[in-house]
This record gives sequence, structure tokens and C-alpha cells, in this order.
Amino acid sequence: MALYVHWPYCARICPYCDFNVVRDRGRVGEQAALVEAILADMEAQAALIGPRRLASIFFGGGTPSLMAPEAVAAVIARARTLFPPRGPIEITLEANPTDAEAARFAALSDAGVNRLSMGVQALDDAALAFLGRNHTADEARRAVAVAARAFPRLSIDLIYARPDQTADGWRAELTEALDLGFEHVSPYQLTIEPTTAFGRAVARGAWTPPDEDRAATLYETTQVVLEAAGFDAYEVSNHARGVAARSAHNLHVWRGGDYLGVGPGAHGRLTLDGARTATVACRGIADYVAGVAGGAPWSEREMQSILDAAEEKVLLGLRTVEGVALADLAALGRTAESEPLAGLTGDGLLAVAGGRVRATGAGRPVLDGVLKALLV
Repeated sequence: MALYVHWPYCARICPYCDFNVVRDRGRVGEQAALVEAILADMEAQAALIGPRRLASIFFGGGTPSLMAPEAVAAVIARARTLFPPRGPIEITLEANPTDAEAARFAALSDAGVNRLSMGVQALDDAALAFLGRNHTADEARRAVAVAARAFPRLSIDLIYARPDQTADGWRAELTEALDLGFEHVSPYQLTIEPTTAFGRAVARGAWTPPDEDRAATLYETTQVVLEAAGFDAYEVSNHARGVAARSAHNLHVWRGGDYLGVGPGAHGRLTLDGARTATVACRGIADYVAGVAGGAPWSEREMQSILDAAEEKVLLGLRTVEGVALADLAALGRTAESEPLAGLTGDGLLAVAGGRVRATGAGRPVLDGVLKALLV
């Protein structure tokens, strides 16, 4: 079982972000209470689910690099005690490349974090300002260098399909980024969510995202540049230089493994009484702390049907290069010889081999449409 820890605090709320986040300032007492609630939640869920082995830990958010290192260490230690791992495990923490956060990297490494996922997002100051980031390109370069010395594993995030971005400009930016020395990169297409500041700006016509053709060109540029540099696209938006550099935590989730979610708004998937169960923690920080104290940390806890669990496994698994077992689709009444799977393979969007179904190079850029056709 993997563990996801949600830390909701951010120094600044990015205009494209639709995650469960709040501003960091002036919340010291609240944060201390939240750490205690997370530890207590882990204890309570351990009693509920019984003995499990810890597969990985992922601190997400929000900006978990704003957590006190001693709090990170306490969560890791408690997780190891409650769910003893069989050996070394991946422990990832998300960070932003500000100078202030980079100064904490050594302490976070000492706390037990061995993989850092850094939100670089761009290496252009104008683009960073547009994205609402609180760091510069130079800060990002410095932070990556510090992180490379502090952590055995390093990943960065980048955002493309920004307004007026060209393929040549993106190619140059990606090429520059490759000189920074990371082994994993997650290039994400800028997605406009209606409830965000960007969503409201686009709705009122303040600016326009790239059209589908230009976004597709930028996606193809991403694949070509990273493949030439030795990075394999093992998932639609994740590229690793070698199998060892792949995110063990994310693969565990994409393969349909159990994971426990703690912290405000954290999602989980647990096998309880033999059934796959979806959980969502209370989103509000005060609600979550009170819920843990009262024995009710979840705002939602729903037993998934066999069909719902199988559909979710297909939705996640087809994003990866390994795909899903044909048996997972059989649970949904899909066979290689029948529609819609036969039609999608005939169109070259999916491939069936060795008892598995995978998205092809042509299918990956239009995977949302492929999945809709497959699962309708």
C-alpha cells in the first residue's frame, strides 16, 4: 500500500491551479494541529485496514517543501512503524525552486525524502510571471543544482501550450532544461479549468490558449526532443531516463494498487472487506482536523462496484506504456474481437499483444477520445 500526504499550503496560489490549496502566511498554529491530525489519521486508518506493507510515500499539495523538516520526518517515521516496508522505498516530496525552499533541501533529505519533484514550470521569466510563479528562471537553475546534490532522485515539471508559444521556442527551452541534469521530467499541457483565475480570464476573453493544432505540435515537439535525449515516455505526461528513474509511487497508483490518502482533501483507494473503496478526506483544514478527532476524517467513503473499479483501472493504466491486461477490459465486456476495441485497434489507436492492451503512438495524443470510445 502506498501513502499520499496532502499538504495544502502555498506561498502563492497559481492562476492555473485547481487543487485544494490555501495561502501559507500566518498559519503556524493551524499547521502544527494539521501535522498532529495527519499522524492520528494514519493511526486510525492503520487500525481499520489491518497489516499492510508500505510501498511508497508521496508528499503532494500544495507545497510540501514548506513543511517543517521535522514534521516530514515524523510522518515518515510513523508510516514506517505502522506499515513496515520490506526494504528501501521511494519517498517523494514536491517543491518549488525558490531560493528559500532550496535552503531546506538538505534538511528534507535528512528527514528521509529521497526523491524531489520540482515545479520548475518554465525557464523563461516572462512565462513564469504569466504562470504566477514566485521564482525566476535563475532561481530554478540554482535550485535544481542544489537538489541534485541533496537527493538521489530528481524530477522536474514543465508547462507547455502557453499563449503564443512556438514549437521552436519550446524546443529551445526543453533543450536548455535538459542541461540541468534531472532524470525524470513531467511536461504538462496547460489546462484551463473554469474555476481557476485562468479559467475566468479566458472566459472573459483576456487571452486565448493555443488551438488544438498548435497544442498537438507542441506535444509532438516534446516527444521528439525528450526521446532524442534518452527519456522514455512511460506515461502520457511522464518521461524517465531509464526504468529506475520512473516514479514508483505513481506507477503503483496507475497499476491499480491500494493507496492511503491523508491530509485535507486527500483521495485514497483501499481494499476494505474485500472491496475496492474510494475515500476522500474533508477538504477544509479545520473540518479535517475536527473529523480526525471525531473519528470521521472522510467526506466521502464509497465502495466501488466491480465495473467502476475495472473502469478506473483502465482509465489510469492506458496512460502508461505498459497498458492494461486484456482481462481488465473483459470485466467491462470488451474483447479484442468485438467493438469498440476491434475498431480502435484497426484504426491504429490501440494495440493488443501478449494479453495486454496499449495506446499506440497515434493513440496517446488523443487518449481522452480513445478512452471515451472504449468505455462508452
